[in-house]
Amino acid sequence: MDSVLRQKIETFVCENIGSFHEARIRNIQDLKLKTLLENKNPYLFRAKNLNTAADFVTALLDARLSSSEEGSFGKFLEDLAVFVATECGGGQKSPATGIDIDLIRQNVRYLISVKSGKNWGNSSQYKALRQHFMDAVKVLKQSKHSGDIQPTLGICYGRSKTKNNGSYLRIAGQNFWHLLSGDPDLYTSIIEPLGFDAQKHDDLFKEQKSSSLNRMTGEFITQFCDASGAIDWTRLVSSVSGNLSQ
Repeated sequence: MDSVLRQKIETFVCENIGSFHEARIRNIQDLKLKTLLENKNPYLFRAKNLNTAADFVTALLDARLSSSEEGSFGKFLEDLAVFVATECGGGQKSPATGIDIDLIRQNVRYLISVKSGKNWGNSSQYKALRQHFMDAVKVLKQSKHSGDIQPTLGICYGRSKTKNNGSYLRIAGQNFWHLLSGDPDLYTSIIEPLGFDAQKHDDLFKEQKSSSLNRMTGEFITQFCDASGAIDWTRLVSSVSGNLSQ
């Protein structure tokens, strides 16, 4: 890959990673304690001996952030993959449902659904993916010049062998970025610009996280601690799971 093209990709990373950091902050700015408690297992937290309000709320918030950050960063990686395929030639954003990239390499037309990591879906989602591939292939084969079509599940990170299960090609990590760009080293090149201004973004995030933790810890103490300051587990479990009166 020439230096100009690589610079374009690095610029895209620098200009768009900010959306990930902004999403992190938005996710906790207006977060309510009630929302944080929804669908959480109070029995698990009791078993883990989380007996202070601060520890309890911190555990809840960290679990939520881990899940939401994986999703928002996954979206960034998927957008980056589309950009790389387009800039490196032969690729474009696909209009087909469930397909992200329409890419031609060595006379093969790859219909690529991009996922950030290997453990991205359940059996129903895999079934839907196969249906999306079947629908897209059916439409393309109506043309006399459809050529060789290869449905492909492209995974942005992870170390696994490229495999074709008959329904689609599964390609991950270095091999995936190599397919998109023609550059076997691109998968390592994109890591560096992710760190630009990371400290500044993280400082802003930590400031907002501290404020949100303080606010929700205060709410938790008011709602779920007794006069002595101890967590009233019965009241907490009733709030999360009580439903006979509904």
